[in-house]
Amino acid sequence: MKKNILYKSLLVLSISMVSLSCEKFLDDKPKTSLTTGNSYSTANDIESVLTGCYNIFYGTDYYQWEYIMMSEVRSDNAYPGGNNEETFFDYDRFNLPASNSHNYVNWGNLYKGIARANILLNKIAEVTDPALTADRRKQIIGEASFLRAYHYFQLVKLYGGVPLELQSNTANPTSTRKARATEKEVYDQINADLLVAVANLPDAYSTGSVSKVRATKGAANALLAKAWAQRTDRDYTEVLKYTNAVITGAGGYSLLASYDHLFDGAHDYNAESILEVPYEEGNWSASSWGIQLYLAPEDGWQKYCVPSKNLVAAFDAQGDNVRKNANIIFMKKDANGDPIAWPDENWNPCQDPTVGIPFNYKAKHAGGWASGDNYYFLRLGDIVLLKAEAQNETGATAAAITTLNTIRTRAGLAALSTSMSKAEAKTAILNERRLELAFEAQRWDDLVRAGVATTTMLALNEVTYTCVGGNAGPAVKMDYSKCNQNRWIYPIPQLEIDANPNLKQNPGY
Repeated sequence: MKKNILYKSLLVLSISMVSLSCEKFLDDKPKTSLTTGNSYSTANDIESVLTGCYNIFYGTDYYQWEYIMMSEVRSDNAYPGGNNEETFFDYDRFNLPASNSHNYVNWGNLYKGIARANILLNKIAEVTDPALTADRRKQIIGEASFLRAYHYFQLVKLYGGVPLELQSNTANPTSTRKARATEKEVYDQINADLLVAVANLPDAYSTGSVSKVRATKGAANALLAKAWAQRTDRDYTEVLKYTNAVITGAGGYSLLASYDHLFDGAHDYNAESILEVPYEEGNWSASSWGIQLYLAPEDGWQKYCVPSKNLVAAFDAQGDNVRKNANIIFMKKDANGDPIAWPDENWNPCQDPTVGIPFNYKAKHAGGWASGDNYYFLRLGDIVLLKAEAQNETGATAAAITTLNTIRTRAGLAALSTSMSKAEAKTAILNERRLELAFEAQRWDDLVRAGVATTTMLALNEVTYTCVGGNAGPAVKMDYSKCNQNRWIYPIPQLEIDANPNLKQNPGY
């Protein structure tokens, strides 16, 4: 892990030193040290600030890998791996303390992204440079509004109601020591920002790849659909409206014919992509080091987010080899041809060289801590299945299954009957989302939205083993008994509560 820490430190440092290519969001060098006192007077200044807003996706633990861990590991999709490092073991067993340092860093990462968007939205009105055209000004406002909404969407799912900070970088205690907004208030702000984004953003930019890595009208509509589905006071009529706006809108999105092509690293900026993070192999300022933590056992230590036996069984139960093979790879040997160098307590405790260990294979080219595999934040397959969910919840069950079957057909599976009940369709849609979106940070949200997170985890029969005399010892059932509804969200970081007496902790922590 020391090598990982070194690479991460260098990555964060290099972001402020290296400008990106035209496919890496923007050409301008980002202003990563943003303050309200900085001078913003030219169009170029504003473009540079916008670059800094997008670069939050490169240099933070949260967006490099932890947002995946925080969804998949606490669901039925994955084990922590990593030799059960305490932080991720606590994620898995619903025992995360408020003092957890990762939790604190993730909170800070997300508010850092919000602060950058706030500064841009607050400062752009001061710029009178004629080079900042009216159309471009509108687009930038739309982009920053989308980005702020995206970060708040992460926060509200993780913590429930959080402080709504719409200014930034002020010493005024009325701004720095805000009380928590309610969940509804946060979602209402997300909705308001996204409506601004829809009104100001284009369907596409002049360059096709740019349309996939910067906010567009399609991305804003997709996030509106997801937000209206996820909030406690959800409205599936709104979900249906916004999923249709994506599917039939002018963004030109369509499902790829081959599921494999979505994740093979050779089909970036494809028709199914709505928003993706563009990584550049070997460029520490713009590559992904997170993939090395899931894949590529050539460096001799156990990887994270290990696929669960329950997930593998779910693929096998459907005969879904297409998506299973695209999401999971079983390996018996490392890149040098040697047996895997660690005992895996779930799959292979005695390091039997004939037994394969599964890895998260969603991204396939670790690149030695500098992967160039892009990662989707929003893609059409998710939105199609969300439309099916909305159709079913609004009473159009037969139409929902017809929509669902477009995804199954792409995976080579038989169509489901349109005569099933609403309850049966809900279960089928939830399972289809699991198989389609494994390791895309969707599973936990889906379980919460369906209201089955606790029942799913309490019913999960997963076990661990130790090696005793060369043989697997007695099975030890994994304990998910702490998964009650209070633990569907995380604790507010204790350091934040210590610094802000107006913050109150979530119930149950």
